[in-house]
Amino acid sequence: MKTFYAVAALLVGSPALAQVDSSRTLNEVVISANKYPTKTSSTGKVVVVINRADIERAGSRDLSQLLNEQGGLYINGAASNPGKDKSIYLRGARVEHTLITIDGVPVYDATGIGSNFDLRQIPIESVERIEVLKGSQSTLYGSDAIAGVINIITRKGSGQSAGGNGLLSYGSYRTVRAAAAIHGGKKAFDYNIGYNYFSTNGISEAQKPAGATGTFDKDGSEQNGVQASFGIQAAPRIRIAPYIRYARVNGELDNDALVDDPDYTYTNKNLQTGVRNEIGIGSGTLSLLYQLTNTKRDYRDDSSLGMAFSTNRYRANEHFAEAIFVQSFSSLKLTAGADFRSSSLDLNTYYNGFGFVSKSELGTDSTQQDQAGLYAALAYNGGSGFSVEGGARLNHHSRYGSNLAYNLNPSFLFRKQWKVFANLSSGYRTPSLYQLYSEYGNRALDPEVSLNIEGGVQYFTSDEKAYLRATYFRRDVNDLMVFFFDPVTFQSRYINRDKQEDHGIEVDGKINLNERIQIKAFYSYVNGKITTQQGGKDTTFFNLYRRPKQSFALTIGTQATKALYLSAQLNSVGRSLDLTFPPPTYSQTQVELKPYVLVNLYGEYAFPKTKVRLFADVRNVTGEAYHEVYGYNTPGVNAYGGIRFNF
Repeated sequence: MKTFYAVAALLVGSPALAQVDSSRTLNEVVISANKYPTKTSSTGKVVVVINRADIERAGSRDLSQLLNEQGGLYINGAASNPGKDKSIYLRGARVEHTLITIDGVPVYDATGIGSNFDLRQIPIESVERIEVLKGSQSTLYGSDAIAGVINIITRKGSGQSAGGNGLLSYGSYRTVRAAAAIHGGKKAFDYNIGYNYFSTNGISEAQKPAGATGTFDKDGSEQNGVQASFGIQAAPRIRIAPYIRYARVNGELDNDALVDDPDYTYTNKNLQTGVRNEIGIGSGTLSLLYQLTNTKRDYRDDSSLGMAFSTNRYRANEHFAEAIFVQSFSSLKLTAGADFRSSSLDLNTYYNGFGFVSKSELGTDSTQQDQAGLYAALAYNGGSGFSVEGGARLNHHSRYGSNLAYNLNPSFLFRKQWKVFANLSSGYRTPSLYQLYSEYGNRALDPEVSLNIEGGVQYFTSDEKAYLRATYFRRDVNDLMVFFFDPVTFQSRYINRDKQEDHGIEVDGKINLNERIQIKAFYSYVNGKITTQQGGKDTTFFNLYRRPKQSFALTIGTQATKALYLSAQLNSVGRSLDLTFPPPTYSQTQVELKPYVLVNLYGEYAFPKTKVRLFADVRNVTGEAYHEVYGYNTPGVNAYGGIRFNF
C-alpha cells in the first residue's frame, strides 16, 4: 500500500456535519427535469441526484470518479491516471450523446471532434449538487442530449454573514488537492468566490509491454481553477447574477497504448463567463441568460530522439443565449423558450518527422456555425397521482437547415408508494465544427437523430426511507456521423451512414436501516449493435467498446458515533471490449478487457463543537489489477488523507 499522510491545513469547506443522508426521495425537488423546481413524484423522467453531503464524502475523488459511481453512468478513464481524458458513456451511448450543463446552461468544447465538454475543467469543490437526467432531453436542452443531461449546479452565495470553507489533502503519487472559498452577502447583494488547486505526479499512462526494457516515466497533471458568482436583487422581483469560471489543466501524455513518450505535453484553458437574470412577471418567471465559453488547447510532442516534432493549437468560442418563460395555470405549467448558439474555431497543426511534413490551418472567418431553437413544454399534475409532460422543439442550423424534437412523459403515482412512468422522446446532435470544416470535414452532414423509449416502476416505503426503481430503455440513432475511408479515392472524411440500436435495464435503490446506517446499490445492463455497410451489404455487430455490458455497486455508510462516519463501497465492472492496431500490419484487432472488482473505504472524524473534519480515503484496497483502456495503466492501492472545515 502506498504511504499516505493525513495533513493539517488551513481553509476547508462544508456546510453542516450531517448524519447519514435520509433525504426523502419521493418529494425531493429537482430542477433539471422541467427547467423549474419540481418534485420527483410529479415527473415521469428518471433523475439521479448527488447532493452536497455526497460530494463532501467523496474524499479524494474528482468529479469523474464520483459520477462513475452512479447507476447507468460509466466514465472510462475515471480510475486511470488523473490527467487522462474522461469519456462519458451514459446508458452505453457514445461520448458525444451526453450533454453537460452548468447551472442549466449547456457547455461545449468547440475544439473537439464531438464538441463534448471536458469534465477535468470542473473542480469538484466548486459543485453544490449534481442532477443526472437520463433519456433524451433535446426538447428542452437541444443538441447532444440524446442519452441524457448531467446538470452540475455550482455553489452560490447567500444573504447571511460572511463565511468561508476550504480543503487540503495529500496522498499517493504526491497528490495534493486544495480549495478555499469565501461567501456571504448583505441586503440585496451576495457572493461566492473560490479557488481550487490539484497536482499529482501520477503514474505512467501507457502500460509497459511484457519483456520491454527501460522505464516508463510518470505522467503528471496539474489543475488551477477560480470561480466567482454574484447576486444582485435589483428589485423585489428582479435578480441579476453575473459569474465567471476559469480553469487551467496541464499535464503529460504518452504516445499510445504500450508506447511511452517523455516529451508529450498538453495545456487546456477554459473560461466561462456570463449573467443570468430572473424577472417575475405576474405568476410567471422570465429567465434571460448569456454565456461565453472560450477554450484554448495546446499539444506539443518534441521527441527526445529528435525524429519527430508536432504541435496542435486549438482556439474556440461558444456564445449561448436563452430566454425561458415559466407560467402556472392551476394544474398546468408551461415552459417556453428560445435559445441561440454560435460557435467558431481556429485550428493550427504541424507535424515534421520521418521525412514527412504536414500542416493544417483553419480560421474563425470560415470555421463557424450558428443555430437557433424554439421550444415549449406543458406539464399537467392534477393532484390525483397522474402527471404528464409533452413538448417539442424546432431547431434551425446555419448549414443543414431545420430539424424537430419532441417528448411525451406520463407517470402515475398511486397510494403514494408506487410510481409507474414511461418516456417517448426524440433527440438530435448537430455536426461539430471539426466534422464540418477540418481536412476530414463534410459540409453536407445532417444531424444525428434518435428515438428513445423507456419505462419503469419505482417503489417507496410509507416512511420514504427506502426506494427501489427498475427501468428499461431503448435508443435508436440514425444518420450517425462516422469517419470513412474511401478505398477508391483514398480520401478520408466524415459521412452520415450507420444506425445504432441500444437497450438495457437499470435497477437502483436506497434504504436507511435506521438513523445511523444507509445502504445504496445499483445494477446496470446495456447491450447494443451498429448496422453499417461492408462490401455493399448491411452488417450488424456489437460496438459498445470500452464500456461494460454489466456493472454493479454496493455502498454501506454508517454514522458509527456522533463524530465518526465510515463507509465501504464495492464496485464490480463487467467484461468489456477494446480495439487495437498492433504492428507490423496495424490491422484492427479486438481485445477483451477482463472484469474487475474495486473495494474502496472512507472515514471521517468531526471534532466536537467545531466545524473541522479529518478524512481518510483508501481506494482499490485489494490491489486489483485491471484496465479501462487496452495498453494503459490504472493505479493499485492508493490512499489519501485531509482536512475540511468552514467558518
